Amino acid sequence: MFAARTTRVATALAATALLPVLLTGCGGNDKDKKDSAAGSDTASSASAAASTPAADGPFGPACASVPKDGAGSFDGMAKDPVATAASNNPALSTLVTAVKKAGLVDTLNNAKDITVFAPTNDAFAKIPKADLDKVLADKATLTKILTYHVVGQKLAPKQLESGTYPTLEKGTLTTAGSDESYKVNGASSVVCGNVPTANATVYIVDTVLMPKQ
Repeated sequence: MFAARTTRVATALAATALLPVLLTGCGGNDKDKKDSAAGSDTASSASAAASTPAADGPFGPACASVPKDGAGSFDGMAKDPVATAASNNPALSTLVTAVKKAGLVDTLNNAKDITVFAPTNDAFAKIPKADLDKVLADKATLTKILTYHVVGQKLAPKQLESGTYPTLEKGTLTTAGSDESYKVNGASSVVCGNVPTANATVYIVDTVLMPKQ
């Protein structure tokens, strides 16, 4: 009888001694599960952050033709004021010539926080050569047309979805669109948009905008 009691006591003591070990083991499993879950959440967050595209970058089919490096690249243009930045983009050479003829280089370079809708060479090529030459030779008319392409505030793509904005020419232009597809005055399409320069946001367009007479 005494032996049986001794056996039961020993068994109880062994169980008591083993209990903290079991509890510690269980606690370790819970901690491992929490750590694993936390690690999984962290990995998911990192993956989500990595998959999130950079906000407000240049967009549009014509952006592919912009040089990858140098003064004419997006990084290069971001360092220069808008007229200088445009002069480093081969697709805007006709616009740059027009800006120089109109004497607007300093005006544009010294302006602050503006938006420029910049017609490509192909946009100017849509105008009959005789008419274009006549405009380029008429400083007053040229100035009127060029300043119509400039809005006195920086416009984000979201603001182009539906808006009417006053221009430096004193007229207004309208914008509409969505999903990186925008038109100005219902006819001129943005082919490379949201391009930053030191003092302006540039939207390159495929048709010259004409102010009302």
